Amino acid sequence: MPAPHNTLKSRLKAGEVLYGCWLGMADPYVAEIAATSGFDWLLIDGEHAPNDMPSLSAQLAVVDGKGPSAMLRLPDDDPTKIKQALDIGAQSLLIPMIETAAQAEAAYRATRYPPHGFRGVGSSLARASRFSAIEDYLTTAGDQICLMLQAESVAGLDALPGVLAIEGVDGVFIGPSDLAADMGYLGQPGHPEVQAAVLAAIRQIHGAGKIAGVLSTDLAFAAQCRAAGASFIGVGIDVLVYAQAMRSLASAVKQGANGERPAQ
Repeated sequence: MPAPHNTLKSRLKAGEVLYGCWLGMADPYVAEIAATSGFDWLLIDGEHAPNDMPSLSAQLAVVDGKGPSAMLRLPDDDPTKIKQALDIGAQSLLIPMIETAAQAEAAYRATRYPPHGFRGVGSSLARASRFSAIEDYLTTAGDQICLMLQAESVAGLDALPGVLAIEGVDGVFIGPSDLAADMGYLGQPGHPEVQAAVLAAIRQIHGAGKIAGVLSTDLAFAAQCRAAGASFIGVGIDVLVYAQAMRSLASAVKQGANGERPAQ
């Protein structure tokens, strides 16, 4: 019995354009609700959200089998965290702040068992192998791992040729917010120079035959990214969706209570 088939990886490799949402609420119940929303994928954020390995594992468990594919974003490229993320059952990883080809190569090797890498062998007690129920896990796990790396600085963009040359890297995700800050436009991911850099990077990634990813809540810019070759496209963040809906409802109710006509 081999490792579970990674639907997200196979669909992206087949050229499908898949849309998803960030999960930053750090709660399994919210993740399960999100899993019924119809997105192609959900990214469980371990970088900026208040998650740890147990909470990441719990969210993976409730998303599994609901429809969307799950991806984990780790806080950094620490090989120990990569090992733990894979052992709790993640098959798709997003690693932030990659700025050199050597860093990218090390991240790839951290996801693979020897001789291709240096991932520690502990699958017998891991959710990844369904607690030893998957007899062929060790020999088949690598083929089902999807590794996406984030380029979100000027140095990261400069390193793209070397990163894209690494066969085991499935794709590169551009982070507009951090890139904007590094370019001198803190808080302005929609600045024309930032957007031009994002689109140029997406074209470069797509042209190299790799998966190009991006996050933008600006749907018009998300469409531009798709036209440039992005196929892994994040269009929302659960924290913002929830906050905006709550504020909108409160505002509408208060306007009505004060005799004002609620905004349509």
